[in-house]
Amino acid sequence: SKDVSGFAAPALVSRGIALVALGYSIAPQGHMDEMVAQVRRSLVFLVQRFSGISGLYLCGHSAGAHLAAMALSTDWAEYGVTPDIKGAILVSGIYDLEPLLHTYVNEALSMSGEVARRNSPMLRVSGAAPAACELLVAMAQHDSPEFRRQSRDYCEALRSAGWSVSLLDLAGLDHFDIIERLSQDTYILTQVIAALRRG
Repeated sequence: SKDVSGFAAPALVSRGIALVALGYSIAPQGHMDEMVAQVRRSLVFLVQRFSGISGLYLCGHSAGAHLAAMALSTDWAEYGVTPDIKGAILVSGIYDLEPLLHTYVNEALSMSGEVARRNSPMLRVSGAAPAACELLVAMAQHDSPEFRRQSRDYCEALRSAGWSVSLLDLAGLDHFDIIERLSQDTYILTQVIAALRRG
């Protein structure tokens, strides 16, 4: 929920970074196609509403990392606007939805195989990397083996397709404190976000 993402704002806003937390329809009310479309439309809205934006940097955690990765795979021609996405930090995300089909997670999502494939960033990597778009895929030492596997595989797929991407494995952290520490000025991801903006 965007309402619980404000914890990250103080450390970033204090560095001159404008932060926007996006909301989307959570399952079971929201369907996966709808969630992805909402995030894409939100980015279009931001570009249209704030025309002075010099570029966007996406950051998402877990399901948010999945949605940010789907935004990177968007054909913006159908939206009539192409957001200037300069970078993305994808934190402890899932990038292939097919392994979820036969787990409890899909009880709320109700995805078919077709929906899972259509919304899997791993299957939508292309060689058309945006110019000067720098990606960081981060994972926690104590993420589940599946989250860690998917982070490594997605990073490699992006790299093979010509994207500028780095993999960061954060020791001593789990699936939750890897993002919760964004409230700290000295945290490595806080510093990486600030460095991306300067670049």
